[in-house]
Amino acid sequence: MSVLSITFHCTKNRLQEWENYIDETMVLMTENLMDVSQYILSEVHSDFIEEGKNYNLLLIFDTDDLREDFIKSEMENIAERVESRFGQEVMIFNTLLNPKKLKL
Repeated sequence: MSVLSITFHCTKNRLQEWENYIDETMVLMTENLMDVSQYILSEVHSDFIEEGKNYNLLLIFDTDDLREDFIKSEMENIAERVESRFGQEVMIFNTLLNPKKLKL
């Protein structure tokens, strides 16, 4: 199992448009990812963020190779789409999670 956490930070002034994008586009796009075995798309609650909001897409792959392939191809496509529509108003942070122990 291999996990990729993608955090999207959206500024306040594009928040409504971003939430619509998540509901109408991001969910559909995630459903169509072939190498992803499971995913969780979340709104992130934080007491420390006041200048916008974070959202997280947690992707679970069967192997490290599938995750690497995704990062090299699909992740670039996702980042390009988000950047072309939202510019600097949505920032993307990738975190590779390598489970030491798990119980799902």
